Amino acid sequence: MGVVAPRAGSVKLNGVEMAGRKSHAIARAGMQLVHEERRIFGSLDVEENIVLAGLTAPKRWPLERVYEMFPRLRERRRSRGTDLSGGEQQMLAIARALVREPEIVLLDEPFEGLAPVIVHDLVAACRKLAEAGQTIVLVEQNLAATLALAQRVYILNNGHMVHEGPAAELRARPELLQRWIGV
Repeated sequence: MGVVAPRAGSVKLNGVEMAGRKSHAIARAGMQLVHEERRIFGSLDVEENIVLAGLTAPKRWPLERVYEMFPRLRERRRSRGTDLSGGEQQMLAIARALVREPEIVLLDEPFEGLAPVIVHDLVAACRKLAEAGQTIVLVEQNLAATLALAQRVYILNNGHMVHEGPAAELRARPELLQRWIGV
């Protein structure tokens, strides 16, 4: 997203180099990042957060589509960001990215610190998005949630890729998980 410059290689979206571009240009090109810290506007209500996120988008989801994806946000649409639970804040952070109708969504530790029932709901929402054709790149330490969602898995160890392959392979071969993750 333009925050850290790659030391080697390239970052392309639809064949266009993204490395070296400013964050807003990368976002406009179709990539959205949902930060680990969520970064919602606490003084704005849910609906204001969503509308604000979509203001400069070339294409955007209608509010109704956001609320279909996250019915809890419809219920809380007049609640300020600071009044939401952690799970509701995460739904809002993801909704703010989706309202811009991105080609690719980067999720940074979206399940961290959330109750298992909320993680389950978020995984279901992400699966629904993926089935509809949304590309999602997930960086996550919650292995069960990751394997429930992922089609392809990359395991990093000290900044180096140590495994790459289909998620089904990791589900079928627990020794790989033991080797690289110790679970």
